[in-house]
Amino acid sequence: MRRLILLIPPLFLVLVPFAVQAGSMSDADYMSAMAAMHASDSPAPSPAAVQKPAVPVTGMDVVYATVNGKEVHGYLSRPAGAKGPLPAIIVVHEWWGLNDNIRRMTDRLAGEGYAALAVDLYNAPAAKNSDEAKKLMMTLMNDKEAARDNLKQAYAYLHDHEHAGKMGVIGWCFGGGWALQAALLFPDKLDALAMYYGQPVTDVKTLATLKMPLIGFFGEEDTGITVADVLNFQDALKQAGVSAEIHEYPGAGHAFANPSGEHYVPAAAKDAWERTIRFFKQHLQ
Repeated sequence: MRRLILLIPPLFLVLVPFAVQAGSMSDADYMSAMAAMHASDSPAPSPAAVQKPAVPVTGMDVVYATVNGKEVHGYLSRPAGAKGPLPAIIVVHEWWGLNDNIRRMTDRLAGEGYAALAVDLYNAPAAKNSDEAKKLMMTLMNDKEAARDNLKQAYAYLHDHEHAGKMGVIGWCFGGGWALQAALLFPDKLDALAMYYGQPVTDVKTLATLKMPLIGFFGEEDTGITVADVLNFQDALKQAGVSAEIHEYPGAGHAFANPSGEHYVPAAAKDAWERTIRFFKQHLQ
């Protein structure tokens, strides 16, 4: 089951009664929290990654960018037989990297009527264990400009190659934070942002640049991105005037809806996915 923390607009509802001081989570703290939360985890497919798309889709490997002189391969999926341009979604992987589980979630998004492109921010083989994932994430965090360049070229690919009119972005875990970063790169060009328990941004001036609606999902038992962190984020979004819908789920921890991993919470993941699909349909179709 879920608990609604904030809905903007039209309803303002805060269910947690205490106040917190806004402050951004440092990269070091975030990486430490991620490593701790996934220490005993594995990139095994969760139930989210084994469900079939609503309609048949066609997926393929594509080169969508060149970063630091190296081609970047992603996964593009579209409804089978679809003609003409479609609204598009940039899909950002978890901390494991672009693996088959992310590809299957990209297929599910495509099955809802989108050209969905799963990016590879690591531009490297996906991690097989937590140690490998930590190293990949640390390498990226030490070269954020490369990740931003990667996302800029993903946007350009969908805009120029797929001729997408409206475009959204989604990410889980590590990818949730980078979905937000993608939105900040294109604050008046992307049309919808869905982020799952990603690293928040709490600088009001930065968030105020966002012109698209945002939907966010968090677990009440997440020890990395805590209830206080979510409250800081929602308060900053409110002050920035961002149209934001934030949901927090009791009984769910970090990665409760991940395509990969062993922390899946069926009821929370199902509710979040259904809300995500409705959100994208409202703003992209």
